[in-house]
Amino acid sequence: MALLAEYAYRAVDGKSGGVVKGTLEASGQPAVVAKLRAQGLLPLEVAPVSKTGLNQEIKLIKDSDRRVKLKPLALFSRQLASLINAGLPLMRAIAVLIEQTEDAGLRAAMTSVQADVESGLSFSAALGKYPNAFPPLMVSLVKVGETGGFLGESLNLIAKTYQGDAELRDKLRAASTYPLVVLVIAVVAVLGMVTFIVPVFEGMFASLGGELPLPTQILVNISHNMIWILPLMVVLGVGGWFWWVNNRNTVAVRRVIDPAKLKMPLFGPLMVKLAVARFTRNLSMMLAAGVPLLQALSNVGQAANNWAVEQAVRDVQKSISDGKSFATPLAKAGIFPPMVAQMVSVGEESGTLPDMLETVANLYEQEAKTATEQFASTIEPIMIVMIGVLIGGMVLALYMPMFSIYGELNQG
Repeated sequence: MALLAEYAYRAVDGKSGGVVKGTLEASGQPAVVAKLRAQGLLPLEVAPVSKTGLNQEIKLIKDSDRRVKLKPLALFSRQLASLINAGLPLMRAIAVLIEQTEDAGLRAAMTSVQADVESGLSFSAALGKYPNAFPPLMVSLVKVGETGGFLGESLNLIAKTYQGDAELRDKLRAASTYPLVVLVIAVVAVLGMVTFIVPVFEGMFASLGGELPLPTQILVNISHNMIWILPLMVVLGVGGWFWWVNNRNTVAVRRVIDPAKLKMPLFGPLMVKLAVARFTRNLSMMLAAGVPLLQALSNVGQAANNWAVEQAVRDVQKSISDGKSFATPLAKAGIFPPMVAQMVSVGEESGTLPDMLETVANLYEQEAKTATEQFASTIEPIMIVMIGVLIGGMVLALYMPMFSIYGELNQG
């Protein structure tokens, strides 16, 4: 990554003739001058802004580690396509978008890309240096567009794809929010009852005498141990979260977690539909742009974001490399529904593989939207029943000694 520095400048505005001041981030003074001229400014003075080494290191870490979400990436691709199709030079279009983008991570990455392009790299090669901001699929399509002379069309395809992915993710997130909130409230309620309410009932039972029923005794024992159970839960929760953040992208974790996601009740079928929709949409887009099938499969596999799907795509690549068909290993993968393999087979035989893949993508995107709505409508009553059983069981356990005492008084 090019190390960026901040430069203060004074320049003459070519339109108004006035002197303007400001700061810019760039890889050097020549890059600052080029940026200013691209904005219609005539540089008078350019000087580095002094910063401590600590500040520079913190800035570098933020720029290199920050990921860009799909919506800002889709908007950026669409805007860049519009500017290029309107006839603006690439460097001028990039400079315009850097000034107006609101996403800090994307702005930092594009500033670095701008400096790299100014130093002689191609646009696709510069994007490829920052995989946190620009996925491999985007880099490959930009490279195809550069080579074929239709960069604007490639960027429009990228924008369409990422906008669709973002909409599906938003629907899934909306469907998952309510159950998660209910689950958190239930956990807090249970912990509150065990910590504060059970001791009150325990004192009352002790004054009445007698032996506590087993469910009530279990609650009392848990309440006695909450002094160490609660801190342990907090430590395990925080430690587990940090471990997950640092290890969730490792192969050892993904090969266990990702296949399990596809087999989960309720959630699994939805994940399969999303994976199929993403795979077929991305592959269709790349084939339509002129990317060779093996290269397209490699990029689509990386974009699948699921280890099981990536392995299935690798098996498909190997089969094609060995001179076999595309559809056969797809059917044997155990992830893709039979209809996908059949549609691919028809597309291979008729020479309309991109169109067939697009048809499958449209179908499964619609099914994914429907499945998301069904997931939301199904999980809510299940969560309510589970919470009702949990809270109701605790309340029943607390009142069982009273029933026993009432029965003894009636017998006496």
